[in-house]
Amino acid sequence: MMNLWTRGRSHLIMSAVSLLCFTAATKAQSPSLLLQDAIRTGLTNYQSLKAKKDYLNASSALAVNVKNDYLPNVIAGLQQNYGTINGQFGPMAPAGILGVSSAGPASDKQSWAAAFGSLYIINTNWEAFTFGRRQSRIDAASAQVRKDSADLLQEEFIQSIRISGAYLNLLIAQRLILNAQSNLERATTVKNAVLARTLSGLNAGVDSSIANAEVSRARLALIDANNNEQQLRNILIQQMNIAPETLFLLDSSFFKKIPVSFTNTGDIEQNPQVQYYASRVAQSTKQEEAIRKSILPGINLFGIFQARGSGFDYNYAPGFTDRYSKSYFEGIKPARANYVAGFSVSWNIISPTKIKQQVVAQQFITKAYRDEYDLVQSQLKAQLSFADQRIENSLRSFHEVPNQYKSATDAYIQKSVLYKNGLTTIIDLQQALYAVNKAETDVSVAYINVWQALLQKAAASGDLDLFLKQVK
Repeated sequence: MMNLWTRGRSHLIMSAVSLLCFTAATKAQSPSLLLQDAIRTGLTNYQSLKAKKDYLNASSALAVNVKNDYLPNVIAGLQQNYGTINGQFGPMAPAGILGVSSAGPASDKQSWAAAFGSLYIINTNWEAFTFGRRQSRIDAASAQVRKDSADLLQEEFIQSIRISGAYLNLLIAQRLILNAQSNLERATTVKNAVLARTLSGLNAGVDSSIANAEVSRARLALIDANNNEQQLRNILIQQMNIAPETLFLLDSSFFKKIPVSFTNTGDIEQNPQVQYYASRVAQSTKQEEAIRKSILPGINLFGIFQARGSGFDYNYAPGFTDRYSKSYFEGIKPARANYVAGFSVSWNIISPTKIKQQVVAQQFITKAYRDEYDLVQSQLKAQLSFADQRIENSLRSFHEVPNQYKSATDAYIQKSVLYKNGLTTIIDLQQALYAVNKAETDVSVAYINVWQALLQKAAASGDLDLFLKQVK
């Protein structure tokens, strides 16, 4: 009897050795990947984050551009031309078409006398006072930068949570492969024992068939575990944006400890998701103010200096061919200059009517953003409450599964010994085998459930350090 008990324990030891060998082989084939490295790689490679950074760079450039609008306009021009200067009395308005700005005496007939002329001009125009209109545009542009920055931080936070969740899911999937391999080893050991007893006539042939079926079931379970691991590995690979054929072994220290702290001192208002929605409200409010102030007038300072040259003399009249020159250099040489400086006040008195509905529309957008902000807040508060409940339940399960595992292991050894002595049926042994397999799985899952519950709380509270600091 003691010999059979010892042999039963030896089967478990052989299974454990096989499990360790499988783990060592996996480590030899695949590089290890720590969670922090996975997050760092994902934040560097993920395309959505790159796009958010580009949006932030674009809004930052536009904010600088809005500030540069305050600079005065300084325009310099040079014009040299050739043509006639016939004048004629009469009204004219070149609306939508190009006109000719030639200046000359009016005569009773057309003159085709032509000479060179030139124009040199520099003017400046500066809207020095806008009564807050320009500052409101700067504030709106700065609010857009803050919104895009908050959007980037939110995306980085969410992506870190996604990678962490995918990492934990893949970790338990890899451990379930090991558990399935261990279960296959146990089923094979039972089959060999049953086969030996069947050949010696100590057991019925049906026991051998049942044992073979159990081995097949264990192989199928191992195949399913591998399929599940491949799917979850693909999800993590997508979140990290790395080569699809990449293989890696994850950090097994998650199965050796659980978090020691589950409380955080931060406020849910610090959650990057809440801050992003708050920034949308702030940006829309600034945009609303900018639209409202766009109806205000502006005070412009301006100055113009102009020099002109002409091949026609000051006393030119049609018919006097000696009073103009066809020389190019005579025509482009500046002969007269003028300047003017002043200020103007301009206001579109119809703009309040035009802008009114834009302000109303932006107010509705701001209200919609506030509603979405309130929704996100309430959802995160509910998730935070659920995370605390999940932590409590997962800790209770964690403390209970060792008892289940010990009882299931003892029962399996006892049933193995009893079966080998013909004191129980293979069905009872099979049930004990199921119990051991389930207990092994529950032990692995219990560890990861605690970490996942903590991750959920970190995601809801916005304090990812609560999770990451305990991973090290």
